[in-house]
Amino acid sequence: MSTVAQNPPAQFAPTRSQLNVAYSVCRHIARSAAKNFYYGFVVFPARKRNALAAVYAFMRRCDDIADEGTLSVVDRRQKLTEWLDRAHRAFAGQPTDDPVLMALTDAQRSYQIPIGLLDQLAYGTAADLEPGEEQENFQAPKIGAGAAATRVGRGPALVARYRTFEELRQYCYGVASVVGLVCIRIFGYRDPAAEALAERVGLAFQLTNIIRDVKEDAAMGRVYLPEEDLLQCGLLVGDLAAPEISRFRPVLALEADRARDCYRAGEELIPLVSEDSQPGLWVLITIYRRLLEKIAANDYDVFGKRVRLTVPEKLGVLARGMGKRLL
Repeated sequence: MSTVAQNPPAQFAPTRSQLNVAYSVCRHIARSAAKNFYYGFVVFPARKRNALAAVYAFMRRCDDIADEGTLSVVDRRQKLTEWLDRAHRAFAGQPTDDPVLMALTDAQRSYQIPIGLLDQLAYGTAADLEPGEEQENFQAPKIGAGAAATRVGRGPALVARYRTFEELRQYCYGVASVVGLVCIRIFGYRDPAAEALAERVGLAFQLTNIIRDVKEDAAMGRVYLPEEDLLQCGLLVGDLAAPEISRFRPVLALEADRARDCYRAGEELIPLVSEDSQPGLWVLITIYRRLLEKIAANDYDVFGKRVRLTVPEKLGVLARGMGKRLL
């Protein structure tokens, strides 16, 4: 008895015009929201720049769902699951009219980005979705004396989310190091040592964000400074309710030293990625590293005016990166 081989179903293939529009949407999202990263994107070749913008737009959509304050935590988790399901259908070749998913699917196929990494990237944005954020259901984690909950007026309770730096590192892996592992697929590399280095650079970026955003995060009840580090510096999480910079400077300097150590991994990573990606990666690392040093130069006063690099400062880094690209 003869059998007839069945051809697999054809995958959805958007036209070049559709892809151009999809990538244009992603670039607009990155340009509007990626205040630091976009300067690095500009230096990459157009094809890689488009792929990075698609990854960023996907991550931005995940972040927006996770931060949608009008929805309950349960509803936000459900919405994120539905968004990820749509992404998986697009990856499987089913038609999509969502420009972000259309562009991301093209980038995923072009650079063979493991879908599992994109899943981890999405799950990382859900790391902050804890029942404690819904104040009426708040229960303080029992992680030691320093974990006693403190409320700021009628705002959310302050609780140290991570007892040790190792626990914080695991959180940073999900929200930042995975991003690095995705991006180096686009950068291009051959030496597997690049992966561990990319993880450490992602950790450096996230520690910089944590230091910079202590005030804003505390206002949302989110305390990322490890409890052990606070206690080591003579602090309790409740001290963030009325912070004195002189008391918090040592713990912020401690996290900054850890970030500096991780930034050194960037110096090793740059020569391991494809030559046409090295200038763009240098810009990304340099902008974030200079942000950390600007915070340090300001004596770690992150409780007053938000510390950031000015546009001229970032343009100066960008100009040097463009110069490296031309050499």
